[in-house]
Amino acid sequence: MKREEDYVIKVTDATVRFNMASEKIDNLKEYFVKLVKKELLFQEFFALKDVSFKVKRGEAWGLVGTNGSGKSTLLKLICGILKPYQGNVEINGSIAPLIELGAGFDGELTATENIYLNGAVLGYSKEFMDQHYDEIVEFAELHDFMNMPIKNYSSGMAARLGFAIATIVRPEILIVDEVLAVGDAAFQDKCQKRMQEMLAGGTTLLFVSHSIKDVKILCDHAIWLNKGHVMMKGNASEVCGEYMKSLGVEERTER
Repeated sequence: MKREEDYVIKVTDATVRFNMASEKIDNLKEYFVKLVKKELLFQEFFALKDVSFKVKRGEAWGLVGTNGSGKSTLLKLICGILKPYQGNVEINGSIAPLIELGAGFDGELTATENIYLNGAVLGYSKEFMDQHYDEIVEFAELHDFMNMPIKNYSSGMAARLGFAIATIVRPEILIVDEVLAVGDAAFQDKCQKRMQEMLAGGTTLLFVSHSIKDVKILCDHAIWLNKGHVMMKGNASEVCGEYMKSLGVEERTER
């Protein structure tokens, strides 16, 4: 029997609501006039509805579902970027969110300068970044491009650097949202191995990917979302199998 303290993530009846303007506004002035006069009408949109699940320390959970199902919204809720309209989210551990690699990069600065900038944003000292600089460059395989401005990097190069910086420490909870899709096959394999090493060391993983194959390789549990509702949760292979059936796709095509 699992004790409550064994859970590092506990989501209980979480609902996320957004307001969308229900009428067309042609310009900013008209928007503010209607807003002040309280004539602006909004339509409620529930990105998540009554979502509940618990993640035990060291587990790896895959989040599956079609585009717009609420996967990224759920990750942002867990990261604290969004607050629930209803329900509760409890986190017990440090989080390393890889929701958008390189989001903190300055395009005008070189890769080397961005390593230290990104490190500072993540709360690392210059001394810490000095100690891990060679490790970051080695993992990213960008030795010949460190003095190049980030704005001249391809999306794959920026992803390599972002992943290398974000994983120089072993967080208690690692959150990955489709960020590896921009890398080449060799880089994706390298990142998978690093994540597996982190899992072996006790890191808890939340992983979003449209690749069911990757979910089944990395995760032992999964949750299937559809239009903000939980359709199924539990064993990763079983959940992925039912999800693929709902799409009319034979599971063997993902092996």
